[in-house]
Amino acid sequence: MKKERKTGRRSEDGIALLIAIFVLLLISVVAIALLVSSGTETALGANYRTSSTVYYAAIAGLEEARGRLLPPLTRNPNYFGASVIPTPFPLLRTVYVINRLPGENIVPWDPSNAFYDNEYQAEFNTAASSASFQPPVASVWDNNIQNIPGPIFKWVRINAATEHSLFLQVNASGAYDNSTAIYYDPFHLDTLGNPWPSLVVGSTSTAAVQALEITSVASLPTGSQKTLQYLVAPMALNLTFPAAITLDGNGVQYTGPGSSGFYVSGIDQGTPGGCTPTSTTYPAIGYLDSSDLSNIHATPSSNYQGGPPSLGLVTVSPNLQSVAALNNLVQTLTVNADRVIPGPAAAANMPSGMTAANPMIVVVDGDLDLASWHNTGYGILLVTGELKYDPDAFWNGIVLVIGKGKFTYENNGLGTIYGALLIAQTVDSSGLPLGSPGAATVAYANGNGGVGVYYSSCWIQYVQTPLPYKVLSFHEIRQ
Repeated sequence: MKKERKTGRRSEDGIALLIAIFVLLLISVVAIALLVSSGTETALGANYRTSSTVYYAAIAGLEEARGRLLPPLTRNPNYFGASVIPTPFPLLRTVYVINRLPGENIVPWDPSNAFYDNEYQAEFNTAASSASFQPPVASVWDNNIQNIPGPIFKWVRINAATEHSLFLQVNASGAYDNSTAIYYDPFHLDTLGNPWPSLVVGSTSTAAVQALEITSVASLPTGSQKTLQYLVAPMALNLTFPAAITLDGNGVQYTGPGSSGFYVSGIDQGTPGGCTPTSTTYPAIGYLDSSDLSNIHATPSSNYQGGPPSLGLVTVSPNLQSVAALNNLVQTLTVNADRVIPGPAAAANMPSGMTAANPMIVVVDGDLDLASWHNTGYGILLVTGELKYDPDAFWNGIVLVIGKGKFTYENNGLGTIYGALLIAQTVDSSGLPLGSPGAATVAYANGNGGVGVYYSSCWIQYVQTPLPYKVLSFHEIRQ
């Protein structure tokens, strides 16, 4: 009899189902992970979009306020005006710029208002409600008066800065002064005599521009909010000249045309904007080194008026004394110029539109030949190369030749320069910087020349229109 044998092999029925379930489970996990990741990306994108929207809205508030600080009204129709932003700006006084949506009530100095200025308390240790605030100024976007979508900042505050409001010990006194305004000194020099613009506590002879805080708050209906702050100061040139023609440096050379019709006068004259000339009489030609007098050939002597003496030993202001200071001036003018022209340039490259009401800063980076330019310029002309001036051209304001330091006349004409002319050599023939200002040169062709150069303190000041308010610092204030 045969016995049946049992095997240990088990049935494999159902294994495919288990594998299918496992694969399905794996796919489900991956799908869920993708959905979660996609949701996270969407949320991050939404948060970034919201954060960016409110951030740039606050920036828009800062920039509107900064732009409206710049006079004059004729060139900036939204200028706040001296009645809103007095000079100097008193401490513990604020100006609020309000930007409401239709139906909104924004009162930053009211503690019960939804948009109350809590930051003021932290900066000045006193409530915004106790500040001596000016009547609020409407934003150009307030109540959507432009009838187009505008930035959604709520308010901007402008106030004078102190060490306490900046949480910065400017003069390292060991305490945060809250009773003295902060000023900006663009002509400050370090211990080595190099330009080192900086903040100072209180005004000085070279720090005449006050630093202002601009604080902007933007808010979204979702509750997202940003508070940003600028510290700004106007860029003042503070240019003064000791003579009608100033030869800045050592080893300077001056050769006049010897023409009976050509004059250089240090007698202050000219009345732009209703300005009254001073009673001071300046030298016709000023030089800095006594040994250079023999290099100045000014004939006939009676045509060089001023002083006395008409050819005088002078001292220039600190911002014109060293190569570093002169280069700093060149850089400032270049950054803020209405027109920067690469050299070599000619008359055709000169900008149009200059008028007494619209003086310009024109910077020529290189040589400029003004032959056949029979026009009138208004403003500041800076040439870093050689300036070949057409004697038939008129210029009202300041002419600076800083770099090669060479100014030449080659023709006859009827043109005049009212204001001041300064020549300074700061580079050698290879274009390398000098250690100190070198041999500035003025050379007229014999018998040629225009009517001359006439000192005018009024034109000197008139064309130094305030430059844009420079951002000295920028930060976000934590909520």
